[in-house]
Amino acid sequence: MDPGHGADLTALAEVVARQRAEIERLRDVAATSAVLERAKGALMAVTGYTPSAAHEELLQRAKDGNRTLLEQCWLTLGALPPPREQPSGTAPASPMRPPATVASGDGAPAGTVDMAEVLGHIGRDLVRVGSPHELAGCLLEHLTPEVRADAVMLYERLPEGGLELIGHAGIDATLAAQWRHVPPLSGVPAFDALQAGEPRWLEDLPADRTRYLLIGNPPERWLTRAWLPVPAGNAACVALGVLRRHGRPFKPHERELLQAVARLCAGRLRAFDAPPERPDEDGVTQTVQAVFDALPGAAILLTPLRTASGEVEDYRIDAATAEAVDVFGRTGRDMVGKHILESYPSVAGESLWHGYLQALETGVPFDGEPFVYQDISDGAPVTATYSVRAAPLGDGLLVTWLRHDPVERQEQRLADVQRLGNLGWANWNLITQEISWSAQAYTVLGRGPARGPLRLDQLPGQALPEDAGPLTRAIGELVRNARPFDVPFRIETPQGVRHLRMVAEAVTEPDGSPVEVHGFVQDLTAQRSAELALVESERAMLLQRGILQAERALAARLQHALLPLPSKPVRLAGLRVEVAYLPAQSGIHVGGDWFSAIELPDYDALFVVGDVAGHGIDAVATMAQLRFTAKGMVSTGSSLTGALARLNQLLLHSRDSQTTATMVLARYDPDEQVLAWAQAGHPPPLLVRHGEVRYLDRPGGMLLGASGAPVFESAELRLEPGDRLLLYTDGLVERPGEGLDGGFTRLAEAVRSHGCGESGSLDALLATMLADERRDDVCVLDIRMPLEGDVQDGYA
Repeated sequence: MDPGHGADLTALAEVVARQRAEIERLRDVAATSAVLERAKGALMAVTGYTPSAAHEELLQRAKDGNRTLLEQCWLTLGALPPPREQPSGTAPASPMRPPATVASGDGAPAGTVDMAEVLGHIGRDLVRVGSPHELAGCLLEHLTPEVRADAVMLYERLPEGGLELIGHAGIDATLAAQWRHVPPLSGVPAFDALQAGEPRWLEDLPADRTRYLLIGNPPERWLTRAWLPVPAGNAACVALGVLRRHGRPFKPHERELLQAVARLCAGRLRAFDAPPERPDEDGVTQTVQAVFDALPGAAILLTPLRTASGEVEDYRIDAATAEAVDVFGRTGRDMVGKHILESYPSVAGESLWHGYLQALETGVPFDGEPFVYQDISDGAPVTATYSVRAAPLGDGLLVTWLRHDPVERQEQRLADVQRLGNLGWANWNLITQEISWSAQAYTVLGRGPARGPLRLDQLPGQALPEDAGPLTRAIGELVRNARPFDVPFRIETPQGVRHLRMVAEAVTEPDGSPVEVHGFVQDLTAQRSAELALVESERAMLLQRGILQAERALAARLQHALLPLPSKPVRLAGLRVEVAYLPAQSGIHVGGDWFSAIELPDYDALFVVGDVAGHGIDAVATMAQLRFTAKGMVSTGSSLTGALARLNQLLLHSRDSQTTATMVLARYDPDEQVLAWAQAGHPPPLLVRHGEVRYLDRPGGMLLGASGAPVFESAELRLEPGDRLLLYTDGLVERPGEGLDGGFTRLAEAVRSHGCGESGSLDALLATMLADERRDDVCVLDIRMPLEGDVQDGYA
């Protein structure tokens, strides 16, 4: 076995043993300190003692009972008996408060509990908490049954005036993150309680919302709240918030308990902030540490710790600079008294450990190999190169960390910044006339480095004539009055006009006279080009919008001219016919929906409802062509199916052969009271008869313009008195995200709910079906056969 390897393992084992012993010692110290602070706080809460008087009382009780101070603290937290008379020289203590009534969960008194007993339970549990966050959880656990608390928050006043959330319980992480930092605003209850030094009881939510900024989303989550200052000497720096979901006010015994708990928390919070105990230091060590406090960089002073045989087993840190840090995050004075193998365990057996020994034995400083380490600078990780140097100093070692920042690397970083930002710096000394430009400044100004830099007064000569004046005036004000400037200008280059920006300021003498000018010049050509392109794009968009609006207006006028709407219901072949046409509410185009309701030469009635795919002028033109062609063919004797076949051929041979349309053709014979109808891919008509609502079975037929050899069929329906028939376009039933079956169901239900036959109102039906925004035109023919004996006069 390698003896050196065994020695390393032994050293590591000793390190682990010492660390465990140190941890146990620190735990005992922390526990003792915490118990003492808790006992003092509980005694303060019950008796009203000051911190110093409470401490003296505990010492006296321990002496009288022949107990240790720790034993007396536990007894005080467990029972808190009434205090004996105040020692001479101190103010008399307030008498013990009477037992407090504690409410049950429903608000009714549940019994009488000694306030001291309640605080004793809280005090014993507070001893075990190790952070403000755990403190908030412990308080919520005890206050929930006592005052029906639902959440606890602890805010600490910051030196700059704001508040920071240091502990919470009963609220979610999102809300805690939103309210972690509170700026010094008026209307914050926690601020108000701290500034006044008195509790704030928020028990009227409507009134509280007008006075304060309330925590919670929504604020009604907690109907009553209490904010209490936690005393700390002459001023309070922590606010305790208790939030409840129910709205009853805080009862007197609840207020008394919460104020006592706030006083009880003061000692525990001080224990969190108390610095750890340190071993005594002699005057020499204190003096050395004072010197180290003033030193820059990272350095520590080590004293070797030797075994009985004289071998070095570890080193003690006797002094450390503020920038020194160990693996546990301790810095500066917090490291004093610790051991190297405790603060830097990875050093054991490594080359650095042997370098320390070498420096001690030979007296020659040891320089370690450089290594890469990641620092945090202004919150951002920064990679840097370090090396460690150990130099003998008396009987010990002075260890320093050296950071290597090569000048070349810094210059490269500066060059990268200028290149990426497309800018270059420049400096003009007005006294010595020395001029210094970076390489990127020559590139931005389009000037060869061989030609050298320009004087400050020569720069306006490089700008376009219309930009030279403002640049000249800005330079003049800078040189005479030290007024900084930020001026855009343009220069002419072989590649075209370049848009530049120059920013400069002056370095002045004590009397204000400028002696030096430094600044930078930046190329903004790409940004300016993008801005100009955006302006042109906006102009083109506005022009296109105007064209589309003009097209819409023209299409609307054409549509109104081609589809005149009757002002009231009309009578055709003994039928009452009502027409509705509603254009879409969105978009800038009109659609191709249309209708026809005319009386034929043989006194039959022709009803047509159609829909051309698309919008705009082309859709309106196609609609007009189909409407008049269909009326003409049926009027001259064509059958319904024959008319549909010819209209299909018309669309196939139109200018835009991709246009399609749907249509319903219906012809009514008043003598036979029979309605013959055919369809081309159109929604089925809706029949209302004797209170029943149903859709007609569609005869065969596909949409127009989709096939060169479609087959169209017809069907017949005998109308009865009181029948109502609806012909409509798909805009009435189509909705985004809903299938056609759902739309048909909605239409049938709307007809049932608004009455059937003569009692049904078309306006009410449309209002129900079209309550939301429409994306398509809607056309409806409402055809009704009057009941026998109904008067038909009065229809145009």
